[in-house]
Amino acid sequence: MTNFQIIIPVRRYDDSNALSEADALLMKKAREAASMAYAPYSGFHVGAAVRLANGAIVTGNNQENAAYPSGLCAERVAVFYASSQYPDVPIEAIAVTARTKVRTISEPVSPCGACRQVLSEYETLHQTPIRIILAGETGPVVEFAKASDLLPMNFTSKDL
Repeated sequence: MTNFQIIIPVRRYDDSNALSEADALLMKKAREAASMAYAPYSGFHVGAAVRLANGAIVTGNNQENAAYPSGLCAERVAVFYASSQYPDVPIEAIAVTARTKVRTISEPVSPCGACRQVLSEYETLHQTPIRIILAGETGPVVEFAKASDLLPMNFTSKDL
């Protein structure tokens, strides 16, 4: 038996004001998208904004359904829309945030496992890292250099 560690570098900023102008804009777009989420059941509004290599920004938000498994997360809405409109353009970065009426979300919100897998798939497809920028409504922002940092030992087409 051999033990090993997986070390994941993470950048932490005090708040969104510390981001670069381009990343601050991406987070602003994610926050706008969150405000338009369809979340009548959970009340948890998630927004995502994707910046593509051609400079285009595509947004998405969570879409709930009374039949819960039929809904879709904000990250996948944004990524799938970007891929359908710009199939050959790599994703450079994605910003994700959330809000709710119940409380102020003051810590970064992280993508679910399914969204991590999808982001990893598109990173592999285009052989380009996708930076992940996560925030709540207020408070710190964290940044991962690549999607695979959120899903170490990820499952890819090479495993099929």
